[in-house]
Amino acid sequence: MNSNARKAAAGVGALAAIVVTTNMVGTAPYAMAAPAGAQDVTAAVLADRDVTLDGDAVVTVPAGTTTYDGAFRGEGTLTVRGTGTLVLTKDSDFSLPKARQRQKVGTLGGNHPYTVVGNPDPPAITVERGATLQYGNGGTAGLIGHFPYNTPGYKLNQLNVRVDGTLRLSLKSSYNLGTISGSGLITQPRFLWGNWDLSGTHPFSGVIDNGTGLNAGKPEFPVSLPNVRKVLNQGTWTVDTPLGQTITMPMDFYQREYGSDINVQSRPGSKVILNGQYSYSDSGGDTNPSLSDPSINWRKIPHDRNKRGTNIKGANVQWGDGTTNKIFMPGTADTVYINLLAARSRSTLTFAYNGPVTLGAPIGGGRFHDTLSAPGAGDIVIKGISGNDVTFAAKQYYDGSTTIEKRAVLHLGSGKQGGDGSLMTGTERRRIVDDGALVVRNTSTGISLSRISGSGSFTQSGAATTTLSGDVTYTGTTTVTKGTLALTGNTTLARSKAIRLTASGARLDVRKAAGGGLRVGRSLTGKGTVAGSVTNEGRVEGALTITGDYTQHADGELTVRTGGKPLKVGGGVRLAGKLDVTAGQSAGEGAGEKPAGKITLLSHTGDSKTTGTFTGLREGATVKVAGTKYRISYRGGDGNDIVLTKSKAKATASATPSAAARSGDASLATRPTQDDSDSTRAWWPLALIPLLLAGLVFPAARRRRAQRRGGRHAAAR
Repeated sequence: MNSNARKAAAGVGALAAIVVTTNMVGTAPYAMAAPAGAQDVTAAVLADRDVTLDGDAVVTVPAGTTTYDGAFRGEGTLTVRGTGTLVLTKDSDFSLPKARQRQKVGTLGGNHPYTVVGNPDPPAITVERGATLQYGNGGTAGLIGHFPYNTPGYKLNQLNVRVDGTLRLSLKSSYNLGTISGSGLITQPRFLWGNWDLSGTHPFSGVIDNGTGLNAGKPEFPVSLPNVRKVLNQGTWTVDTPLGQTITMPMDFYQREYGSDINVQSRPGSKVILNGQYSYSDSGGDTNPSLSDPSINWRKIPHDRNKRGTNIKGANVQWGDGTTNKIFMPGTADTVYINLLAARSRSTLTFAYNGPVTLGAPIGGGRFHDTLSAPGAGDIVIKGISGNDVTFAAKQYYDGSTTIEKRAVLHLGSGKQGGDGSLMTGTERRRIVDDGALVVRNTSTGISLSRISGSGSFTQSGAATTTLSGDVTYTGTTTVTKGTLALTGNTTLARSKAIRLTASGARLDVRKAAGGGLRVGRSLTGKGTVAGSVTNEGRVEGALTITGDYTQHADGELTVRTGGKPLKVGGGVRLAGKLDVTAGQSAGEGAGEKPAGKITLLSHTGDSKTTGTFTGLREGATVKVAGTKYRISYRGGDGNDIVLTKSKAKATASATPSAAARSGDASLATRPTQDDSDSTRAWWPLALIPLLLAGLVFPAARRRRAQRRGGRHAAAR
């Protein structure tokens, strides 16, 4: 590798697309046909004679199977055409003419070397459409290859191949095919246990049928298959990476028989992205594997033929790249298995989709199909992509963390019968980092969650109870739309910016929390039920039901919108702080509507009396609602409700004293409050009337008495 190539590689770091220099990129599909004037070697092949190439050669294979026990030597190219199958039983070794050799092979990675290939040579072997070339006959010989490179960890084949027909790999040994192009089928029979080292960047756009074993990348070489149409995986497809590399597998995988899997490994700083889907195939044959009905992926079929698996072995794996919402492993515990294993390091599995996907199977850490025999050794990430909405519709069995990034959603449970989900608890590494949205919607299986942090939200929307325990510090909104959310021990929702019980059947159970209650530091709203006591140090609003005590501190506020149901409290009521009453229809907000005569703010269904008052609103104080004056009472209803009663109309100067004054009840008629300056001005003129009358009567009486006393003193006057 020249010095310019090394500089370019150092400048860009990882060679994600296998780029060494601008001159070394060569991924465009080859457009090759048998060269004009090519030597026809069909007769020699049919006669089992060795062939020495001296330029381009063509063999036309008749219908049926032709077994060739000779070998190809020399310098040139070989094109296989016809309608039959040519089986090679001996290894062949020839070289491409020097004038056509252009590819550059380099080694990068320092102490962790890996090989890259740029500007690949044109194909040395071409299999035309309709023809089949078979390497080997179930043994270790029959490969065409030339290996001039000292590549670490494997033998790079210089003889690149174009397959527009079929290339069958019937070999038990390990082998490399160089760079592959074309649009045909490359197939490997089952149960041969050979290993195909698939290295480099390949323009091939056809189908790969892996019958036994294939290494799509290794620590010694990266791989890129940007155009492969489909993979029929009937053995083990293994993906690995060099240090610090990202490898993407964009194609769909299919399985036809029980027992296949995809194993993923990666080195530190590396990642494997699987952007397609791993599905069962019941149609299309080898050349176009497909599934007639996608629901077959999700149900058990005879002989478990649709049981597929993936083993993530200390790797960083990502399903999806943010451009699709087809989950990589569609199915249930009956049809798929997913293992997170520790090898050199723990595993990470990231979900990166742009729409809703459902994981219907558990993630465990067992051996192959026995996935639940051990916990999965890894962590899960729901990537922060708009629309990335992942549902875990099965009980999960991995022991690590679950991270929900901003803009992402994780649902535990599908909301349908049989689709309940959960996360493993009780392990040292377990925690939930919720910076997006966590939603629990199980229908029948109650679950427990703990150690939830982050800036995201939490929603309980299933009929089954969800219990929060331990350290819960997330700061987003807590919403209960259905079922029960329960708190135990020292768990609080103190850092949640809002608590919302949005339906009458929504329930927040705090009876087993420390102190048997809920401390509201921000807001509690809605129309559901809090089972237990509530201490309000923030804001409480709505037609809520509190089965225990309601205590409002000086920094708390009760907000009531008239026209709806009041706050209902079953325990004791102790008040301080603010009251905010907002007009609804029945309080005169609607055009032409008369203000309500009475408004119940708090229905106290317990036996004890209500203690305390709202700040500045003692018994009988005036409260204005939409321009209408009411007086507040803490002894309303059945004796301990908090009620607003509409004030009487103002008296005029010529009117008789108010009924309240006549009855001697001055609590409403004569007591001024800071909220009722008009009321204060209304009573004092009435109180002055008797004094004014007395001022007129008493002087007149004194004069009459003086006149009766007499006589000359009076006259003298």
